[in-house]
Amino acid sequence: MDTKNLIPLLAMPLLLLAVEIGAVLLSLPVQASGIVAFEDPGDMANPVYFIAILLVFTAFLLVLIKYDLKRIIGVVIGLSLFLTFCYIFAAIMYAALGATDLATIIALVIAILATVLLYKYPEWYIIDGLGILIGAGVAAIFGASLEVLPVLILLVLLAAYDAISVYKTKHMITLAEGVIDQKTPILFVIPKRKDYSFIKEGIGKLDDGGERAAFIIGMGDMIMPAILVVSANVFLQGSRLGGILNLPALGAIIGSVAGLAVLLHFVMSGKPQAGLPPICGGTILGFLVGWAAMGWV
Repeated sequence: MDTKNLIPLLAMPLLLLAVEIGAVLLSLPVQASGIVAFEDPGDMANPVYFIAILLVFTAFLLVLIKYDLKRIIGVVIGLSLFLTFCYIFAAIMYAALGATDLATIIALVIAILATVLLYKYPEWYIIDGLGILIGAGVAAIFGASLEVLPVLILLVLLAAYDAISVYKTKHMITLAEGVIDQKTPILFVIPKRKDYSFIKEGIGKLDDGGERAAFIIGMGDMIMPAILVVSANVFLQGSRLGGILNLPALGAIIGSVAGLAVLLHFVMSGKPQAGLPPICGGTILGFLVGWAAMGWV
């Protein structure tokens, strides 16, 4: 493997670690502010609701792509990102200032500015920087809202769905191409060259077989393992490294990086790969090892 490909590939685990560590840190203000995705964190129906919402949203975007409704795609995803920023910044501001009108106004203003920045200047480093915040925030909210068992079920279901959607129905490839064509900022972009510009170049078609100027990885591939990391850290008791991270959460982090390494091995084939099966598999195995180790410490 040449250096041109090696360096950006090594950046992906760093992005994953940034999302996971950020999610653990953001879970503290999320819990303090009382912002939750589900009222009952132990409800086994929660993963089903999550999958159902995902399927409906995916189907909606595929219809928009099919009929070339590009402007609507941008509006839908932009609104989704704005609402996500609102929740993330509200959690931070409520934890810092309390649930006051001032905190709400500050959170709203910052959310507007972040969304405008993403759409007015969607360069790769802006996308990745704010993408880390989005990924960490979403993982913190869902991880603090779901106990470990529902999260484990969710990751297994999502890994199976991802495999089917990439290798069988291939609709996830269609969705990814549509999103990339719009330069919609819901992917992590890792350039291969110092002078690369996502705004000017994009990355090219996923199925053209040619050399790409950048690697991409979906935000979901970073968010889902981080949800288990947060859930394990929030809902499982035990000694914590540095007073912050328990062994099951640490095991999940190590396992997710190992799973990502397996994914990157297959990515070098040049064909689209389902990211969640190896990443979620590694995360779950790492969590189980860490959970078992709690009894030995």
